[in-house]
Amino acid sequence: MNAFWKQIIIQTSVTKKKGKPNGKPGYSNFVIAKGVRNFRLSAVLLIKDIVLITIGIFSASFGFKVFLLTNHFIDGGATGISLLISNVTSIPLYILIIGINIPFVLLGYKVVGKAFAIKTAFAISGLALCVATVHFPDVTKDNVLVAVFGGFFLGAGIGFAVRGGAVIDGTEVLAIYLSRKFGTTIGDIVIVINIFIFGAAAYLLSVEIALYSMITYLSASKTLDFIIEGIEEYTGVTIISAYSEKIRRMIVTVMGRGVTVYKGKRGYGKTGETREADIVYTVVTRLELNKLNAEIEKIDPFSFVVMSSVKDTKGGMIKKRPLSHEN
Repeated sequence: MNAFWKQIIIQTSVTKKKGKPNGKPGYSNFVIAKGVRNFRLSAVLLIKDIVLITIGIFSASFGFKVFLLTNHFIDGGATGISLLISNVTSIPLYILIIGINIPFVLLGYKVVGKAFAIKTAFAISGLALCVATVHFPDVTKDNVLVAVFGGFFLGAGIGFAVRGGAVIDGTEVLAIYLSRKFGTTIGDIVIVINIFIFGAAAYLLSVEIALYSMITYLSASKTLDFIIEGIEEYTGVTIISAYSEKIRRMIVTVMGRGVTVYKGKRGYGKTGETREADIVYTVVTRLELNKLNAEIEKIDPFSFVVMSSVKDTKGGMIKKRPLSHEN
């Protein structure tokens, strides 16, 4: 193996070991091979995330320029605020997309983590660049079609970005933060924010445009839910693995989440052979699901993982523990 790549793998994918008597860390061939595997897995996952985010950027940009901008319709959240301000001022939309989302990127760094903030910054910057430079042909002027399909492409864009571990609308990050701070549900906060946005649209634009914009928002919301496979604000994850203790420690130290470990029996084979197993259960937000799956894959690619939608949660360690480091 090339010495340069070996050093990169050791620095990024191999757990640090205590030094040998001569003061230099030693790594067995097994440890190096495991590091290579983790490095390749991380690279593949990163490429997959970038592809999903890029698809999301172009889909949202298409919805913006082909449908919403031409008819002065808006959406909910940060994108809706950007569209509303763009419609009543001469400020270009691409500048507003960046400016309005900067606070949400910084908040995402605090609430979710560094990797999420970097991906989100990339997604938002890419969306602004695409809106500013890419030309799309006009498709229709029909208000109903504009509202429905504008929401469809915008919701698909947001959904693909979420599946890539980022967002192109920072309102959800704010909702997660406020729900933890005040103990309310994420859905309630999103509704309150959008009431103000559509109320402003009715006052500044027209009631008709506000009503069509609500159709856009509903279309975008349903498409978003479909793209991310119906995942709600929280997702309950049950993990059955021969490396349950390593997974438990990863969830606590890397994800900053609480876990529940309970005893169970694994049944498999033609004879229904059973054996005792530790079953790990945790609850994460959908923004953290991508990272959790990646970390589980690194520890045990053959683990059995069951994910179920959780409408909302109360109590327990829903608020993330302060970590001494971020991956």
